[in-house]
Amino acid sequence: MVSSFHGLEMAKRALNAQQAALYTTSHNISNANTVGYTRQRVNFEQISSLTSSREPGGVTSGVGSGVEAGSIERIRDQFLDAQFRKENSKFGYYQSQAQALKQMENLLNEPTEEGLAFVLEDFYNSLQDLNGSADHSGTRTVVANRGEAVAETYRYLASSIKDVQDDLKNQIDVTEEDLNSILRQIDAINNEIAGIEPHGLVPNDLYDERDRLIDSLSTMVDIEVTYDQSKGQPSPIAEGIATISLRNNGSDPIVLVDGESQSYSQIEIEDDDDGNIVSLTVTNPETGLDETIEAADFRSNGSLKSLIEMNGYIDGDEVAGYYNEVRDDLETMLVNYVDEFNRVHNSGTDLNGEPGIDFFVYDEDDPLGTIKVNEEILNNPDLIAASLDGNSGDGTNAIDLAEVYNKLGVGDLGERTSVKSFYQSMIGELGVKTKEANRMMDNSGVLRQQVEENRMSTSSVSLDEEISNLIKFQHAYNAAARSMTTVDEMLDRIINQMGLVGR
Repeated sequence: MVSSFHGLEMAKRALNAQQAALYTTSHNISNANTVGYTRQRVNFEQISSLTSSREPGGVTSGVGSGVEAGSIERIRDQFLDAQFRKENSKFGYYQSQAQALKQMENLLNEPTEEGLAFVLEDFYNSLQDLNGSADHSGTRTVVANRGEAVAETYRYLASSIKDVQDDLKNQIDVTEEDLNSILRQIDAINNEIAGIEPHGLVPNDLYDERDRLIDSLSTMVDIEVTYDQSKGQPSPIAEGIATISLRNNGSDPIVLVDGESQSYSQIEIEDDDDGNIVSLTVTNPETGLDETIEAADFRSNGSLKSLIEMNGYIDGDEVAGYYNEVRDDLETMLVNYVDEFNRVHNSGTDLNGEPGIDFFVYDEDDPLGTIKVNEEILNNPDLIAASLDGNSGDGTNAIDLAEVYNKLGVGDLGERTSVKSFYQSMIGELGVKTKEANRMMDNSGVLRQQVEENRMSTSSVSLDEEISNLIKFQHAYNAAARSMTTVDEMLDRIINQMGLVGR
């Protein structure tokens, strides 16, 4: 037999449960535009109607006891999270690569009138003009000045490449700081969660913040996330303590945030005097972890890997990296062109009938950054060796000087390669690399967007759905209130009006 007041208690529980659902729905609506927020729902739990009895059987089933608001759960799919972070790492890698290649395209600035190819063509044309007026001082001055323009363009490229590499190195430093800061924050949140979950509580807001940080981390490096159950008596829906490992293709994962020991690692990036990355060291004082990854062996997809590849790194005894390769190619092109140009120039005679001297000079330790026209020729263009027979009006050697730019088999460039074609192949390769990087960035961006949309369809707040829930819970609340009023009227009849027959 249930109590006469059983209905009031059941209605009160219904009111409390629907009220909790209304508050949770309002919380969802309030955070509809909050970055990283995951929608929540109240898990209603039926109160058991089974009661103990002294009768045979021990347990009897009576009238139901109503409902109660159990846990408030985040609607999250960890499988979609893992997919998103994998695609996010790829997108971060190709995005950084595409941006660095775009900078190189802007730096070389081809094909424009400010590019190296145009300046070399101008120099070539001035030498052609010198053939027809070898004894004209104005024409000689133009050759000297356009030669200096070529040298100045080379020096500018050397300086600009170094400036961009410095910018890339700064980005690497900033990425290192951000990465280490995120690891510290995730560990701090882990510690907070470890102090809350053992009491049966579910800290949804902390879960959201931790997931947001993990998503940011996945842009920089490729990571793997696992969860360990908290000690004590955690809720069945508690997510536990996160352990985050760095995936380095072909190598065992390296733990960055250790959920079991509640500690975290820090990454230190070492570089040489020229800014080339030498190694990355992962250190965790709590666990004694101290692991070094050589820069050439760092293969974890993400923006950090791309920045290292573009900026430059040490591979054994060699210097590698795309910007270093471009600088080396420009230097190879310059040295072979200048050495051959000087050889041809030295074989001719100047306006005074004297043997030619070196037209260009450079420091062998840094040809690209020190190339210039010989000061003697700049001060006295008559020293340009345009003649082959010693006649002041002869400009035969000027033609040979001009043809150095188009001549096949110059120096170490290859038997079927000229200075001009060598540079054209450099520009073509850059164009192909940039196009490929942009294509891969777009493809990975589309895949990431698809996974993100799937994740948002599960986890984000839909205002239409929340308004529908709001109406549903409001009607349920009103019905529970009506139930309480009905029970109250029934009790009033029993208490105040029974036994008044005949009066």
